[in-house]
Amino acid sequence: MTRPQRRAASTLALVVAALTAAVAPLAAASAAPAAPPPSGSNGGFSFAVIGDVPYGAPQIEAFPGWIDQINAAKPSLTFHVGDIKNGSSRCDDAYYRMIRADFDRFEKPLIYTPGDNEWTDCHRPNNGAYHPLERLAFDRSVFFDRPGRTLGQAPAPVTSQAAAGFPENVQLRRAGVQFAAIHVVGSNDGLQPWTGLGLTTATPEQLAAEQARMDNALAVVRSSFAAAREHHDRAVVILQQADMFDPTYTPTSSDISAFTPLVRTLVEESSTFDGDVYLLNGDSHVYNADRPLAAGSAWLTTYGVAGSADNLQRITVDGSANNTDWLRMTVRATGPALAWERVPYTP
Repeated sequence: MTRPQRRAASTLALVVAALTAAVAPLAAASAAPAAPPPSGSNGGFSFAVIGDVPYGAPQIEAFPGWIDQINAAKPSLTFHVGDIKNGSSRCDDAYYRMIRADFDRFEKPLIYTPGDNEWTDCHRPNNGAYHPLERLAFDRSVFFDRPGRTLGQAPAPVTSQAAAGFPENVQLRRAGVQFAAIHVVGSNDGLQPWTGLGLTTATPEQLAAEQARMDNALAVVRSSFAAAREHHDRAVVILQQADMFDPTYTPTSSDISAFTPLVRTLVEESSTFDGDVYLLNGDSHVYNADRPLAAGSAWLTTYGVAGSADNLQRITVDGSANNTDWLRMTVRATGPALAWERVPYTP
């Protein structure tokens, strides 16, 4: 090869090398996997909600398989809104540990809030005649042993009320939605007498414990709405066990009186929030979607609450004998913030 040819070849090689160097980063960038959507965008974000499960031996046996089916659907996280057992079975230590092992089967984060069956109602003779507050302490030791972290194989950080003594009350923000799981249970939020222990009225200890739980729950609700306003979020989602608006019977004051402060707070906060509000609960076992605090609702009169919350959508998940499905909720890009569907379990 002559010197001019060598010089030309050398020049061509330099040009090719320069072009290759310039193009390589672009090719690498286009081949790189897309980053996950930030927490403030929807990105098809979905979550699962279950409750009042497992109830009885057949469901206890089926529960791990149901968890596998939820895992296969790949929701970003799952909420269990309380009652990990039925109300007529024993509240023994081994059962709680078994359910914790089941909960550890969830591949994505799991947030659980206690129900009344796993502590409030444990005074019943067929539950073992336990002291309810002792059972609550044990429940917390089993399921909330890592305050500030969810359950599941991929635990996520949450804002926890552990410092105030309520590790089960947590908040998090995902896809432009504020979530709050609060410890509010049936049995009039734990105020019904512990008859299995020979009592006919609520004890001072019982009254004080309920007041403290409710005060903390109200603080979490207010904090969630404040955060949603600050971030201009599209929705606030509150999850709890108690069905405060059970349409299957006519409640008396002894059934629901303890919920009045929460109902009032939900009306106050929702009515001054520009986005959508969703209240998800279990307890009554029958799927229901309604607006119990909209203008004209009889529940406003029942609770003696002024004003209304027309933007609050309540959803009750199936449970107990109706536990044949789980609820999938998805953040929408437009329109109402959330869409939902009941997903049947397969045999």
